[in-house]
Amino acid sequence: MDQEMHYSEDNKFIPITSISNGVIQEVAPEIYCLPVQVVNVCFVGNPSKAKGWVLIDAGMPKSADDILDALRDKFGSVHPPRAIVLTHGHFDHVGAIVDLAEKWDVPIYAHSAEFPYLTGEKSYPEPDTSVEGGLIAKMSGMFPNGPTQLGSRLKELPKDHRIPEMPGWRWIHTPGHTPGHCSFIRIEDNALIAGDAFVTVKQDSLYKVLTQQKEINGPPRYLTTDWEAAWESVGILKHLEPTVAITGHGLPMYGEELTKSLDKLAADFDKIAIPDYGRYVDPTVH
Repeated sequence: MDQEMHYSEDNKFIPITSISNGVIQEVAPEIYCLPVQVVNVCFVGNPSKAKGWVLIDAGMPKSADDILDALRDKFGSVHPPRAIVLTHGHFDHVGAIVDLAEKWDVPIYAHSAEFPYLTGEKSYPEPDTSVEGGLIAKMSGMFPNGPTQLGSRLKELPKDHRIPEMPGWRWIHTPGHTPGHCSFIRIEDNALIAGDAFVTVKQDSLYKVLTQQKEINGPPRYLTTDWEAAWESVGILKHLEPTVAITGHGLPMYGEELTKSLDKLAADFDKIAIPDYGRYVDPTVH
């Protein structure tokens, strides 16, 4: 089974890192956020307990050792998780997944619409270097977009919206950034892991990414292909009234700041999030 797994052929280290890299933060009880270069991974549960936690997303390419080192620094003795659960399969969310899944011998869960990109069948659309935005958007042509092969470890998220190995949580289909993008919410306190359905940094701006300047925004422009669906997904998440949100990029956002920011993003998504031009921009969506 392990031999079936492999990274995309274009998988490679991306030399960009924010000031928050490597610092684990407990955002809510038993929900931890670890920035890995410029993307966040989450730990749900207690990694120091046997079968006590789940990993959400798997970071940048070549980052497995960084994730393992951060876990050991924070929790000491670290046990394998029960599972890895993916918001989606872009390169910066599956960058260390083969190394980690093989090391821990665990299943990987994702939405069925994401499977073609996780079973070696289909590449994601190429990053849009022509899109309106900052320097990272212009650099995005160097980002991997090939398919990852997760073999028989890959499992479909159940249709009833439960998340295996995460009791008390539900998944929400939030497409737009990718066809099978999902976000995850904990029922007891409405804590949200949003993936890239929206983010809390202007991800196409190199300066803002490096400094982690906090501002709510739509999904990363250079990799989003369906802006109408992305807008609908933000509206769905707004109506869930999350109390805290960890997004795929940027700092966690809480309480009133989150509520007001998410309300504004949902109302003005066409002005805030949708670029004025780009390969995947439909002018009728504005």
